Amino acid sequence: MRAGPAGAFLAWLGFTLPSAVALVLFALFVDQLGEQAAGPIHGLSLVAVAVVALAVWSMARALAWDPLRGPIALAAAAAVLAFPSATTQLAVIAVAAVVGWALLRGPTTMALFPVVVPIGRRVAFACAALFLALLVALPIARVTVPSREIALFDSFYRAGALVFGGGHVVLPLLQAEVVPAGWVTEERFLAGYAAAQAVPGPLFTFAAYLGATLEPGQTDPSAIQFWPEPNRAVGALIALVAIFLPAFLLVFAALPSWGALRARADAQAALRGINAAVVGILLAALITPVASSAIRGPVDAAFALAALAMLLGKLPPWFVVITIAAIASVPR
Repeated sequence: MRAGPAGAFLAWLGFTLPSAVALVLFALFVDQLGEQAAGPIHGLSLVAVAVVALAVWSMARALAWDPLRGPIALAAAAAVLAFPSATTQLAVIAVAAVVGWALLRGPTTMALFPVVVPIGRRVAFACAALFLALLVALPIARVTVPSREIALFDSFYRAGALVFGGGHVVLPLLQAEVVPAGWVTEERFLAGYAAAQAVPGPLFTFAAYLGATLEPGQTDPSAIQFWPEPNRAVGALIALVAIFLPAFLLVFAALPSWGALRARADAQAALRGINAAVVGILLAALITPVASSAIRGPVDAAFALAALAMLLGKLPPWFVVITIAAIASVPR
């Protein structure tokens, strides 16, 4: 709004860089610890359970707390749990948009004043076209060109392109991209997600941690060798740019028409349905993989509940992350 696309880039850089650098350093620190990191990593995964549970509760209260949207959220969760895949999540969001359009009409929220943006309609159209082109072309390029860079960029671009709602909703999409392929273990994935709560900046910088910690996996069909430690910053940079690029393109595409679009009753109704489905998708992620992989017994459940109580008590997230990870890592 203030300085056009250049201002957008600089705002993004300032907002994300501290978090991205901190998470890359955390990934390298975990690598250096080796087997000694097992305890703290498990403690961080327990914190992740509390963080996602709180996110589900907060989003449900805001977006799915009535007789119409609640069932949409529960149906979305059931569908994703029954058929876990990125395709199912996209289908659930599409169906919820149609249901919302048909059943969730309400008072239209009008813009109080016209919004003038320094982006022309030609730029907006080009950004929309590029967004869709990359969404279609990257998976094709991935299977035709054996490139680790393309594979990584495709996975993180698709996760960023299909996220609706709060940043926590990216969790199941990223998990589906990197864990089944063997790029990141489940515990390291959740540990990085918890660590992302303790640093400033947007949650999407979690991608930088994943890009820096990727390893080749036995279940990776392309058997791509990822970066050795001196070049892990390359992986972090590719993942970070790829996950944020869809948002850049969609913002530039939508801004010139956003005032008119957001005033449409049908668009608002569809978004109400989408947001309810997002709550369900995050609830499914809380059940599996977050809680199912992190909680191994009653003691783990107690630590997760303690972390949740601390977060509900408004203690700083960084304090909760450090405290629970330290206590839970003590051998027992």
